[in-house]
Formats: sequence, structure tokens, C-alpha cells
Amino acid sequence: MSRAVHVRGGQGAWGSWEVALALPHPRLRPGVMSYRGVRMALERPRRRLEAPIGAVTLLLGFEEPVRITRSGRAPDTLVSVFCGPTTTPALGEHSGRMSGIEVLLAPWAAFSLFGTPQYELANRTVDPDELPHALPHRVGELASALAALPTWEARFGLLDEVFARWSEAGTPCSVRVVRAWAELVRSGGAMPVPRLADEVGWSVRQLESRFREQIGLGPKAAARVLRLQRARRLLAAGRGQAETAAVCGYYDQAHLSGEFRTMTGCTPREFTLARRGPGGVPGGDRMTGEATSLVLTPGGGADFSKTGGVG
Repeated sequence: MSRAVHVRGGQGAWGSWEVALALPHPRLRPGVMSYRGVRMALERPRRRLEAPIGAVTLLLGFEEPVRITRSGRAPDTLVSVFCGPTTTPALGEHSGRMSGIEVLLAPWAAFSLFGTPQYELANRTVDPDELPHALPHRVGELASALAALPTWEARFGLLDEVFARWSEAGTPCSVRVVRAWAELVRSGGAMPVPRLADEVGWSVRQLESRFREQIGLGPKAAARVLRLQRARRLLAAGRGQAETAAVCGYYDQAHLSGEFRTMTGCTPREFTLARRGPGGVPGGDRMTGEATSLVLTPGGGADFSKTGGVG
């Protein structure tokens, strides 16, 4: 299959970077959401704050490890990484040299592919080859095979083939969970949980139980993540805090600010100013069109270590 692969990058005294973006084969979507190839050869270490998003992340690292820290947990240093559904920010660090492919999965698709109840992985970062119910083939072996290919297009093609096989052999997920998740995403987390349960023909208790198993978060927590994701996008686009709070369904601006600090590690103003600063987000955000990331000092951008953030 011919696909559109968008490659961009930069080079200077500080080093070089390259990012390749592509969509998975249509038969894999919407469960497998996107592919993002990254190659960085920077002159100094890089620290990046990652906010919660409505997706599970699978990083297929080619060689160099990354160090990921979450509040209340010891840091994890891994080459390939599975980041489960989360309501808390993470700090990612590497030496300045890093390469691999980041795959974003809908949470229910991660449940189907890996066969692991997602609540076991919520707010956790793990080696994908150490998941309780491992895939037929080791993720590390797949990462090595990807690294050996000469082009991003060839790598994405191999991912299509592998994910198609894994999907056929995977654990079936609930059609109602898929539908409920789609409704939450469509509404930006605004749909009330009782109405969501009615939409799919379950009781609230049934919905909560199946969401914990196949999404990893309860429907209320998942809605919070999606609502704040929408709020970050609006703020990054230049909307004011009061307007953003009203559009996204927060009680008031203070409610938005409190949720922002809890799930992002900084205030809306700090996040917005940092994204406009000289550090920017080299390599781009994890989700196209979303405001998910901040590059932190000393590599550029903001440092929230003194303001309660994860930096």
C-alpha cells in the first residue's frame, strides 16, 4: 500500500532531528491511531513534559534508552516503552540521542492487542515484553527489525503487517466499549456518564466495570482527560482561560486551573507561555493537532521543578 509519509527535521550547532508521520493502514484504524518515527542527535540531554492524552503509547525504541518519571514512582529506564492510560503528567528524558517509532493506540485497542486488563497498566510505564499477557512475538524483536529497515515507509509497512496479525490473534474487545469511547472522544469528555451508559445500553456500574478493564480508567476519569486535552488545544490556539473553561464545561476558570495543575503539573498560563517560548516542541506533539508536550530546561523551554510540576 502506498502511503503519505510526512518527514520534517532540523539541523544546527545543537545537533539534528527528524520526525516522520504516517497513518496506519485503514483496516487498523481507529484502534491504531498513528505512527511517529523519531531520530534525534542533539548535543545535550533533553527533558520533555508529557501531559495525559486519550491514547495509550507504545514506543518501539531502536537503541538508546529513555528515562520516564511519574509522580510517586521510581523512574523507569527503557528502550521500548508501553505507557498505559494516565491522569498524571510524565517527565521523559534522554541523552540527546534517541530513535524509534511511537505508536498511539486507542485504549480499547491496546487491551485487544496485548490481552492485559488496562487497569493494571493505568498511570504506569512498563517494558512491553514484560506485560502479564505477552504477545506471540516480542516487541523488542519487532523494534530490532524496524531499525534494520532503510526507510520510514518500509518501517511503517512492517508495522501494518504485524499489527494486522496481532489484531487477528488478539483478545476481542466490547463493541459497546468502543462505541462509548468514541462518544466520549467526540464530545471532548463532555457527555455525562449516565447518558453515556444509556447510549450503549448498560447500567452505570456495567459501564464503569468494562471501562476499567478495556480502557484502564473509569468513564469519569477518562472524560476528565479528554476534556483537559480539548482545553489545552484551545489555549494553545489562543483562546482565553475563561472562554476555554466555559466551552469545555468547567464550572469556572478556577476549576480549569485546578484540573490543569493536577493533570499537567503546571498552570494554564505556565503551559501556554512555555509553548510559545524559545524551546518550542522540537519533534512535535505526540498527537497531531493537540498540545501535549513541553520541552523543559536545560534543553529549552520551561522548568516547573519549583512550581509543583514534574520537572
